[in-house]
Amino acid sequence: MSQPHRQVRVLEKIQETPEICSFILVDPTGATLPPFAAGAHIDLHLGEGLTRPYSLCNDPREVQRYQLGVRLDPASRGGSKAMHSLATGSLLSVGEPRNHFRLVEGPHHSVLIAGGIGVTPLLSMAHHLERSGASFEMHYATRSIGHTAFRSAIRNGALADRVQFHHDDEPSISRLELASVFERGQKQRDHVYVCGPSGFIAWVLGYARGQGWSDTQLHTEHFSLAVASDPSGDQDFEVLIASTGKVISVGAKQTLVTALAAAGILLPVSCEQGVCGTCVTRVLSGTPDHRDSYLTPDEQASGTLLTPCCSRAKGPRLVLDL
Repeated sequence: MSQPHRQVRVLEKIQETPEICSFILVDPTGATLPPFAAGAHIDLHLGEGLTRPYSLCNDPREVQRYQLGVRLDPASRGGSKAMHSLATGSLLSVGEPRNHFRLVEGPHHSVLIAGGIGVTPLLSMAHHLERSGASFEMHYATRSIGHTAFRSAIRNGALADRVQFHHDDEPSISRLELASVFERGQKQRDHVYVCGPSGFIAWVLGYARGQGWSDTQLHTEHFSLAVASDPSGDQDFEVLIASTGKVISVGAKQTLVTALAAAGILLPVSCEQGVCGTCVTRVLSGTPDHRDSYLTPDEQASGTLLTPCCSRAKGPRLVLDL
């Protein structure tokens, strides 16, 4: 049985960051919209058989509008490109709200951990928890202030004192340190909700589980399906170290950072999944095969940086600024 559709109108489109737009959707007749619970999403029908789910990020008590945020994905199969091409006043068809990422209600403390555009469902949760008088905290990690969607709205709204920002390249604002977050938590009572790139989610959950947190306390929803590269097509390649002229071979089944370490070149690593940016290295020559979630589309396209923990080479050699 197909899900009911309804038309909505784009009341407002806001360029939150260079890659993220937020959209305010309303009923064209001014009617109320179907209610939703914190963490819910709606399916957007974007024409030519293209349907994509996007999380709702506004307060669930708002019945006159839906708000969502969409990051333009450089590997988009059409969804984010179609959304970013919409103009104010555009009409589109949406499904009823659905929820696979529900809050666990109760007197416990909730910890919300957002990575990048994964902030969207957690914002809805934060609004609900704040209005309910519940105990919670929220951590929002991005690479920089300029890449932080909804920052002004958070800082100037009811969530201002409840959200801690973490930026990778702002010396005055600390990076997200999971040790401090989970040390404050109560392993037997708190519930943790995490959303963001797949690698970010794996990083947070891996740390929590390693500290003894139960899966019943850890809740997540992948912001998008992870598209894993097919390792069967990986080839051997070489890296030349610019400072010494040393050439290092990287096997088809070996990561670049592992090959460097075996040759005595130890790079700082953290997540080892291309999420945190700890190991970002400058490329002087050659074409990287980017497999990270950290670099922006422009940075990836420039070919001047790569994350050696997961990325490879598209050609026979890379020259690294090491």
